[in-house]
Amino acid sequence: MSKGQPKIIAANKDGLFNYEILETYQAGLVLSGPEVKAVKLGQMSLKGSYATIDKNSEVWLLKAHITPYQPAKSAQKKYDPHRPRKLLLRKKEISSLIGKSSYKGLTIIPISVYTKKGLIKVAIALARGKTKIDKRETIKKREAAREIQRTLKQRF
Repeated sequence: MSKGQPKIIAANKDGLFNYEILETYQAGLVLSGPEVKAVKLGQMSLKGSYATIDKNSEVWLLKAHITPYQPAKSAQKKYDPHRPRKLLLRKKEISSLIGKSSYKGLTIIPISVYTKKGLIKVAIALARGKTKIDKRETIKKREAAREIQRTLKQRF
């Protein structure tokens, strides 16, 4: 794989199932040295994580789990794997998120973490929670697509 191709490290499948994606943004992620190595090894989970904007107009990724990097474990005695991590966005994008996330029922969730040109990026999305009916529809569509794939595979 070339250096310019994005490589997905972690995906938030639960977030994609539970939320309807309205808009997506690409953000940089501020990490410490051992965290970068752990993330590049794929030791990150986005399950249950979300993003928030504080009063200083800074965007933070909360509840994302990064496992401690084993060779640097002795240097990281008080490491918190769920600590808040700052997301880097342009001012225009942040102001857009502030305005749109103030609507009732909208939240900011991370969709995936990937590397792009050697840097670690996070795809975040402005999302609205799905209802139970919407989730059932998603399951029906997924199962119908699987059934179509099975029948096509059996014919050929």
